[in-house]
Amino acid sequence: MKSQSVAHEFVCVCKVSDLSDPGKATVAVGNRTVALFRVSGQFWATDDRCTHDAGPLVAGRLEGHTIICPRHGARFDVRTGQVVSMPACVDLAVHDVKVEGDDVLVRLSEDL
Repeated sequence: MKSQSVAHEFVCVCKVSDLSDPGKATVAVGNRTVALFRVSGQFWATDDRCTHDAGPLVAGRLEGHTIICPRHGARFDVRTGQVVSMPACVDLAVHDVKVEGDDVLVRLSEDL
């Protein structure tokens, strides 16, 4: 997967064909590690760190649109970043994703 140094612009992070459906991967956008998810043909991106204890979310299990942190079981909706179940109580940052041809592009959230 590619890494770019542009923070608030769309950056190509992979090809559509690089990620299975359903699937998850970590990608680099600038100096930030982002979790990229593909479910039912659509892509979403969030921070890759659980807001409970900074565990790597992509190492967890993806069930539908929910990612489960492998450390303590916190659950987040990958579409919105919202906490679905504790122990986390702070939502994830979500990032814009668009697909152009076979390229998947991510733009970091403006409020970072």
